[in-house]
Amino acid sequence: MFGRLGWMEIIVIVLLLVILFGHAKIPQMMKNLAGGIKTFKKEMKDDDAKKAGTKQEPVKKTPVKKTPAKKAAKPATKRRTVKKK
Repeated sequence: MFGRLGWMEIIVIVLLLVILFGHAKIPQMMKNLAGGIKTFKKEMKDDDAKKAGTKQEPVKKTPVKKTPAKKAAKPATKRRTVKKK
């Protein structure tokens, strides 16, 4: 369906884009698209380097502070009063 675009269809698509977005927005959109593609390629290259076995710096773990556990509240009991003689 989309494999047979002729020069006339491409001109119509370009004209529609210019009408919808304006002539100032199109270069800005293309610049953003190119920047996104460059970032994607860079991240893919970095990911491949990590998989290849490059040494990574170990993550420093901070010690966990041990906090005392709260004592469970005892159920209220009736207190007996002791009579003194």
